[in-house]
Amino acid sequence: MNAVLTQVLADLTAEGDRLEALVRDLDPAGWQTPTPAPGWDVATQVAHLAWTDEVALKAATDKEAWDTVVLGAINDPEDFVDQQAHEVSRDPDLMTRWRDTRAALHEALTAYPHGEKMPWFGPPMSATSMATARLMETWAHSLDVHEGLGVPVEDTDRIRHVAHLGVRTRNFAFAVHGLDAPAEEFRIDLVAPSDDVWSWGPEDAGQTLTGSAGDFCRLVTQRVHRADTDLVATGADVDRWLDIAQAFAGQPGEGRAPR
Repeated sequence: MNAVLTQVLADLTAEGDRLEALVRDLDPAGWQTPTPAPGWDVATQVAHLAWTDEVALKAATDKEAWDTVVLGAINDPEDFVDQQAHEVSRDPDLMTRWRDTRAALHEALTAYPHGEKMPWFGPPMSATSMATARLMETWAHSLDVHEGLGVPVEDTDRIRHVAHLGVRTRNFAFAVHGLDAPAEEFRIDLVAPSDDVWSWGPEDAGQTLTGSAGDFCRLVTQRVHRADTDLVATGADVDRWLDIAQAFAGQPGEGRAPR
């Protein structure tokens, strides 16, 4: 297994463990606590992660089962994912189900052939890309759970994977909005939770983005409105990107309203 995949999987496990520690002792009322996602309580958030991890496991190990999921999504593109989250949220063994799936997915991605890609709702993914996507979703939905329960979140340098995915999905964000992606690369400099600076793109790029990694990661997962971030865009294309950025597959989300 390559070193990058090893690190991403370790950080994915840590993100899952943090969320599990937050919710595992909740009483029934706690599980029903509303979160910032309309109509989703804490149980729905965790159920969505459990279901999506199960789907990722199918993509990595069982093509026939994966194809069945895809057909369901094609037949009901607007409501399919929400329906699955709400259905799984009623499972009395939700925590065990999610914990067992997390472990099985870790094993499947560890064993997945290097250089091969598995299907997904967007472009096919390598094991490393899938692990990164799962970390991104786990972190983003954990933000919703923390906010719903009124528990502050301390960012860690594990969000570097989310930031990298946000940068890598720049062209996808333009495409999903029916726009041509900019021809030139941007220079992106983000301040990490550890105060390191993470950079992408040529130093002499004509268009730039600066700010905190935490705000950038929240923006590309649509957990914050850009007006509530410290991000500074220089250049028309970068400015447009911040209005449409998304690091997740699928159609554009509604985002969050300004505070």
